[in-house]
Amino acid sequence: MDNLTHSLAGALLGQIGLKKKTGLAMPTLIIAANLPDIDAACAIYGIESLSMRRGITHGPIALVLLPILLWGLMLAFDRWQEGRGKRPAGRLPVHRGWLLALAYIGCLSHPALDWLNNYGIRLLEPFSHRWFYGDSIFIIDLWIWLALGLSVWLSLRRERRGAANWQRPAWAGFMAVSAYIFVNGLITGAAEHMASGVLAAGGRKDALVVASPPPLTFWKRDIFWRTADRYGTASFIPGVGGHVDLTGAPTGMDDPRLATWAKADPAVRAFLFWSRMPVVQKQGNAILLRDQRFMHPLAQDRFQVRLAAPDIASHPE
Repeated sequence: MDNLTHSLAGALLGQIGLKKKTGLAMPTLIIAANLPDIDAACAIYGIESLSMRRGITHGPIALVLLPILLWGLMLAFDRWQEGRGKRPAGRLPVHRGWLLALAYIGCLSHPALDWLNNYGIRLLEPFSHRWFYGDSIFIIDLWIWLALGLSVWLSLRRERRGAANWQRPAWAGFMAVSAYIFVNGLITGAAEHMASGVLAAGGRKDALVVASPPPLTFWKRDIFWRTADRYGTASFIPGVGGHVDLTGAPTGMDDPRLATWAKADPAVRAFLFWSRMPVVQKQGNAILLRDQRFMHPLAQDRFQVRLAAPDIASHPE
């Protein structure tokens, strides 16, 4: 998910009452909720970063060590402020045990949210390179922004007014977002079941089917399917049904140039490592390597590689 969602999730965890467990609880929760994304620095490598993101910093070793690192930094910050007489008088005393627990809670919320979309996350890196996908929530979800933001704001307003039940809006937001995620999971499951059934009846029993929620219209699903040699699309709306394009088009992955040219281009190797549904499209004497999930005009430029020949293989345009 995007970092605004992660930050709001950390703030929500604080507003349900966790911020009263220790001093520096709220900043710890918010920073921890974003901490695995320190791998964003690899974006300087362009398309090659696809094989670097959501990997080692989202895996079990990092999820054990990163909270400890943050915990140590927050303790050092508290001592630094106290030593210079700059520690806010109203701040709660730092409870070492609770501060460490909150660092873990915030950090673990990150892969839990990242798993929900169809970009992918390597939850077991470095022990396994396997990608995991939830396929239930769009990577930037406006409705989650609104629910989290509104519940945090209402909770903060009640707290500032001295209300005894200031945590209630945050708990309501937590339950609403949890229910929203659950319902979206059911919609994705129904969409994939529908498409798989139609494809099987049409002679494509072994098709990989991936349902993806479009931006804003969370109740709909864009569906992508592929077999060993063909790929296609489908659509689904709960209560209405769906439509499956059984014809599809050749994946092009059998193009003999791909394996040869890929040896000369690390961007292609990175793309193929990350890609879940790769397709090859011819462009004159060149080929364009894309992923079915990200062929929308607004996203495709960041998720494609153009290959011409070993000596002029290029990165995305």
